[in-house]
Amino acid sequence: MDPIIEFRDFSFKYKSQTEPTLTDINLKIYPGEKVLIAGPSGSGKSTLAHCINALIPCSLPGEIQGSLTVDGMTPAAEGVFGMSKKVGTVLQDTDGQFIGLTVAEDIAFALENDAVSREDMYAKVDEAARLTDMTDYMKHSPNELSGGQKQRVSMAGVLVDDVDILLFDEPLANLDPATGKYTISLIDDIMKRRDVTVVIIEHRLEDVLYKDVDRIVVIGEGRIVADMTPDELLASDVLIREGIREPLYITALKHAGVEIKAEDRPQHVDTMNVLPYAEELRSWFKSTGRDKADVSDEKILEVKDLRFSYIEGESVLKGVSFDVRKGEMISLVGQNGAGKSTLSSIICGFIKPDSGSILLSGRDISPLSVSERGERIGLVMQSPGQMISKPMIREEVGLGLAVRGVPQAEIDSRVEETLKICGLYPYRNWPVGALSFGQKKRVTIASILVMKPEIMILDEPTAGQDYRRYTEIMEFLKRLNEDMGLTIIMITHDMHLMLEYTDRALVLTGGRLIADAPPSEVLTDKATSEAAYLKRTSLYDLAVRCGIEPPSEFVQRFIGYERGLRQKGAMP
Repeated sequence: MDPIIEFRDFSFKYKSQTEPTLTDINLKIYPGEKVLIAGPSGSGKSTLAHCINALIPCSLPGEIQGSLTVDGMTPAAEGVFGMSKKVGTVLQDTDGQFIGLTVAEDIAFALENDAVSREDMYAKVDEAARLTDMTDYMKHSPNELSGGQKQRVSMAGVLVDDVDILLFDEPLANLDPATGKYTISLIDDIMKRRDVTVVIIEHRLEDVLYKDVDRIVVIGEGRIVADMTPDELLASDVLIREGIREPLYITALKHAGVEIKAEDRPQHVDTMNVLPYAEELRSWFKSTGRDKADVSDEKILEVKDLRFSYIEGESVLKGVSFDVRKGEMISLVGQNGAGKSTLSSIICGFIKPDSGSILLSGRDISPLSVSERGERIGLVMQSPGQMISKPMIREEVGLGLAVRGVPQAEIDSRVEETLKICGLYPYRNWPVGALSFGQKKRVTIASILVMKPEIMILDEPTAGQDYRRYTEIMEFLKRLNEDMGLTIIMITHDMHLMLEYTDRALVLTGGRLIADAPPSEVLTDKATSEAAYLKRTSLYDLAVRCGIEPPSEFVQRFIGYERGLRQKGAMP
């Protein structure tokens, strides 16, 4: 069988760069395969995808050496439009992909461009909507949909063209765990019903591996460093070496000192042969202590019976109450649309609640303006485009200080320090527009960190970040939390973050607070996880399969062990 995608001695250098982003790529992907492409930020994996759909060199010019063929065609010669008939691309930022005013119009857009007859158009749109489970939303505006629903509309929009290749650029970045799990199942289901080849670019390796993939291609510094089956890769040290997060159950087994073998099928925790490793894991569990957080009793934030509706009669928040103690690091979790971002907007003063009160250090903050609250509470929004207003990185990060009249010398010093911590110092003189989505995210975090607020609320702080950048950002936030007593609330879909860095989770669903407990308890409680669209941690499943009781205690000890390693500087 001939490959449907083939790179031969392929290299690419962007027009503005002196060194190539991709070097000596030799890769074959065959019809009907599902291939996961993984790698740290800046490794070249998105560039590889852009070559396949002809954005490179047609929209992003540069110098190509070697050859690339896609179903016998040369993307550079066919152009973006020509390749769109073969390759359907679903972007990370789905909002940037919408054209129509309704779901039906958006799905039909490609067919309208091709002057497809109305009868055929209706049939194709209906089929694509059925495949992606969007039949009941055809008259809705895309902007009214949840993140997962938007993802499905984008998928439907490329399926109507009967493409042979589906290319997903970080499809899980902005989705809650349960919706991400559904998305991976949907991709798998489409593959079975439609004879397509799937290429997925994603950081959340464990979530993608919920369903089988044929191969994982690891990109590092523009080169292919591994091309293996999932079982072979998980039994190696490639992921850690390249700064990619391993599945948590794999990490736990390695902490216990076991040598994982590919023949034991480690791709899925529920089907892996754990028998050879169970005794060592049980011994490790018994020898490992429980981590306990030392938190002040002083309340810095009190939310009391908060209620809010955008539309009268349709409540978004329904009597939400909780306290936050000074120096806590808390995760705020729940499904898309649960009310998490609305709650943070009310705390920051962007919108006013229908009823209820918020106290900051014991004082009602309702009289304070947005600017006055901003002196003490910093908010990093989910979408970088909502925050960025300056063309250059250095200007953007220093804007808040400049507005407050801070001397220029101090601005320069604080901006450079923050950029180094956020991994942005090499780009300090770059325009913001030249950055990737993940890099723009770090710019928005830096612009708030530089202000040194008392409370920081971060909406999805690690979305789109590789493990190395994720760890750098979170370790910095942890240092601020521990050394300066900064109180941090993180709105997140990342269950790794929730487990590793927070000692308490507030769980919202349907506008109600349904749990306020340690993450290890939340993510081992089936009822809470299902109600809030969370995903029970694979550590729980590993503990159960190895006969460790209670599973929540195993999870808690794993967290404590990893924190101890980080404190000793022993974590990668």
